[in-house]
Amino acid sequence: MSGAIHLFDPQTIKGRIELPASKSIYNRVQIISALAGIEEKTVPFSFCTDTYVLWKALREPSTTIDIGATGTAMRFLTAYLSTKQGAIHTLTGDKRMKERPIKILVEALRELGASITYLEKEGYPPLKIEGKKLEGGYITIAGNISSQYISALLLIAPYLEKGLTIELTGEISSKSYIEMTKKLMQAYGVSVTWIDEQTLEVKKGRYEASPTIIEADWSNASYWYSMVALGETEKLLLPHLLQESLQGDSIVSSLFVPLGVKTTYHAEGVVLEKQERHIDYLTYDFSSHPDLIQTFVVCCALLGIPFCFYGIKSLRIKETDRILTLCTEMKKLGFELYISPNDEYLSWSGKRVEKHLSPIIDTYGDHRMAMAFAPAVFVEKTLYINEPEVVEKSYPTFWKNLSHFVQISPV
Repeated sequence: MSGAIHLFDPQTIKGRIELPASKSIYNRVQIISALAGIEEKTVPFSFCTDTYVLWKALREPSTTIDIGATGTAMRFLTAYLSTKQGAIHTLTGDKRMKERPIKILVEALRELGASITYLEKEGYPPLKIEGKKLEGGYITIAGNISSQYISALLLIAPYLEKGLTIELTGEISSKSYIEMTKKLMQAYGVSVTWIDEQTLEVKKGRYEASPTIIEADWSNASYWYSMVALGETEKLLLPHLLQESLQGDSIVSSLFVPLGVKTTYHAEGVVLEKQERHIDYLTYDFSSHPDLIQTFVVCCALLGIPFCFYGIKSLRIKETDRILTLCTEMKKLGFELYISPNDEYLSWSGKRVEKHLSPIIDTYGDHRMAMAFAPAVFVEKTLYINEPEVVEKSYPTFWKNLSHFVQISPV
């Protein structure tokens, strides 16, 4: 699938949809298993580009590893390869990856004894990484940076000579992902504790084999919540989603209640049903859940619910500048968003502008742009999406699943 697709003729949403495994959990488990030299005892029930790229890189005999557009792999491998004594690797990616900063992580690793060199632009990939024994110890790092930097450091911490104590300064963003890393590390037998509200301590140790069931991905479930809110719906079953989840984005089940979606938990997963909406304005701080912002921007606007969403700063350095692209694409649907100074919040006051007939949504190489905007077809009735193949990054079967309820044809 390439070029563009036409979405049209939406039908009643009902039945069962199989979601991909959580790539956030599985990627962390892959690094843990590689460090420990243990066979993975996970149950991954789907592979997406993000998980496959890391899986392949960890088995790559070449000294040059190209991870394409996969930010998680870039950050996790930068830390992991720094611990591989005697090995020298070049870690690179696509054009956009070379524009995504990695300086804070590199500086933290250098402070721990790593040998990392920038091969092109200072502070950005590609990197030359000479693996060596790292001392570890104590470092400070800003808490409002990408949580993947912090998780990358935590994951290698048991294999540092002195373990690792990380003090996170200032506000902590995406804390739910840090908690996910902590809980998985503990499940694999290492000591990770908050010694105060800002400081994590990891004791030197080793990971031990542990069977881990990989949950379905709550971030990807959010697009189905949006469809249920916007479309005609009977009961929709999403298997393998857990109420007691490691994923912070499971908050989606609560956030959609006022938007008209009821969640019922069963042994098999969750069942979504439409219910009455009871909110006129939504404000929320998405600092811990930045991957949900696009979903809620599109859904709230199409429901006619003005909003103000905080915690948006990290969106500037994702697969695309998600703040700018959201504003651009929402205008095609007739909504004018407001970005506050210093990216403090993104809001919609209810202001409408002239919308495009048969809107064509650009995805900018960003999987979440494609999937967040796809539910708009249940309101617009016809919609075009460019570069639909970007969903391969996290949800390869998205269009196949959507085709049960929407007509989809290539353009």
